[in-house]
Amino acid sequence: MSTEESPSATPPTNFIREIIDADNVSGKFDRRVHTRFPPEPNGYLHIGHAKSICLNFGLALKYGGQCNLRFDDTNPTKEDVEYVDSIQEDVRWLGFQWDNLFYASDYFETIYQYAERLIEKGLAYVDSCSTEEIRQMRGTLTQPGTPGPYRDRPIAENQDLFRRMRAGEFPDGTHVLRAKIDLAHTNMNMRDPLLYRIRHAEHHRTGNKWCIYPLYDFTHGYSDSIERVTHSICTLEFENHRPLYDWLIDVLDLYHPQQIEFARLNLTHMMMSKRKLLELVETGSVSGWDDPRMPTLAGIRRRGYTPEAMRAFCEEIGVTKFNSLTEIVVLENAVRADLNKRSNRVMAVINPIKVVLENYPEGQVEELEAVNNPEDPSAGTRLVPFSRELYIERDDFMEAPPKQFFRLAPGREVRLRWGYLITCQSVVKDPVTGEILELRCTYDPLTRGGNAPDGRKVKSTIHWVSAPHAVEAEVRLYDHLFEIANVADIPENEDWKKYLNPKSLVVVPAAKLERSLANAKPGDRCQFERLGYFCVDKLSTPDKLVFNRTVTLKDDWAKLQKKQGG
Repeated sequence: MSTEESPSATPPTNFIREIIDADNVSGKFDRRVHTRFPPEPNGYLHIGHAKSICLNFGLALKYGGQCNLRFDDTNPTKEDVEYVDSIQEDVRWLGFQWDNLFYASDYFETIYQYAERLIEKGLAYVDSCSTEEIRQMRGTLTQPGTPGPYRDRPIAENQDLFRRMRAGEFPDGTHVLRAKIDLAHTNMNMRDPLLYRIRHAEHHRTGNKWCIYPLYDFTHGYSDSIERVTHSICTLEFENHRPLYDWLIDVLDLYHPQQIEFARLNLTHMMMSKRKLLELVETGSVSGWDDPRMPTLAGIRRRGYTPEAMRAFCEEIGVTKFNSLTEIVVLENAVRADLNKRSNRVMAVINPIKVVLENYPEGQVEELEAVNNPEDPSAGTRLVPFSRELYIERDDFMEAPPKQFFRLAPGREVRLRWGYLITCQSVVKDPVTGEILELRCTYDPLTRGGNAPDGRKVKSTIHWVSAPHAVEAEVRLYDHLFEIANVADIPENEDWKKYLNPKSLVVVPAAKLERSLANAKPGDRCQFERLGYFCVDKLSTPDKLVFNRTVTLKDDWAKLQKKQGG
């Protein structure tokens, strides 16, 4: 496996690496490191999965080992080839390539034989109780479970029933296969857990060959064992499942990987439940799995996030044993830091107001030299047309500005980026509505490049676009999908969709962009100066450009307004 760019030459240590280091010193697993990333193909991967991908593939890279991509495809009613394909695309996008590609369904016959061996040993039985009866007989955290009427079925009868289950003789829900462990165990996962259920459904790979399917806990450890994984790294909710993982392998005396758990990623303002993300898609609350507001890797990729930023973010938050909530600003800062290095600067006006330079010669056009990226001298320069009529941001003008507003106002002088100093002389308004239609200004022809020869100081620099040369585009301004920070705290019985942010998407139909963006292609990234980082959407065409806002820039004036309540 490989990355286009190693996340770090010397990544910081963590408790998982300390375990692996100790294993290598002791000679455990013959000093091999073999990890795996085992998603279920029942939806699109989200940012939380990125942490697991970077961890598993990153460990294999660090130790010169291997990492498998394995699809946990044991639930045919929820899985689809679409998800299989999208997951592979996501892993590659993050910069990784698996050493082996496997499916849990590759092992259906082997796992079935393991179930037969458990029955033969008296460690599994066919239970014919209903789902509700089984649930009630498992007991509670303070009360032991009680044995059902089928727990002591003879081995031969269990073998016969299980084989007939496989042969398709029984409808769904008639029987299940359960492990026979300990109904009084303090860990509920050890109280005769379900191993197989009947499900007459077509599987995306095996078709109708099987009508019984193993459950995740039964499949997971055996898949790791078959693949000779050394360190089976799971999220923290599987810590209570580890005793069952160990028991299932040990009772059959199989090769035994080591399961290690780490805290999953939780981000403010983001929903990480695939079930609820699917509901957002199905109800039309978002445009699809790759809606740029979604936390899916497909969504953030479309929004303009980079794999380098995602890897840097995952490295920064680290790996711990304690669940916590990470502020989304940590992720956004990682994206800003990466895009700052790689994005060319351009000028775009999202909410335009026209400026007419009354003393600029009509019909004259100048080509001003602008630096593409001050962080990357190799990016060079470009020529930006300057003319008598310009567009500036409406927010960059105030007719009666407060004390700390230093942008354009009547009688005030500002600097145009790469251009001239201009002064607002008058305001043209709609006689009926009073709306400002255009600003009449003058320019100082001696200030080309933005500096006055007499040394006078100008406090503000604003961006602009030449009106005759402007390229029109639809600009989509994305914000947090949820208004509240801790989405996970919403009670299950409450309508969680009421917390969706109604301003998570604002569409600007006719923004004005500088000429250099006329040939922008889907996936191109840039910084709209003073506005944020943007990416050309996949639906963009030469006839209709569409830009998505990836992340904003810091805006001191906006912060001041919020602080003052204005």
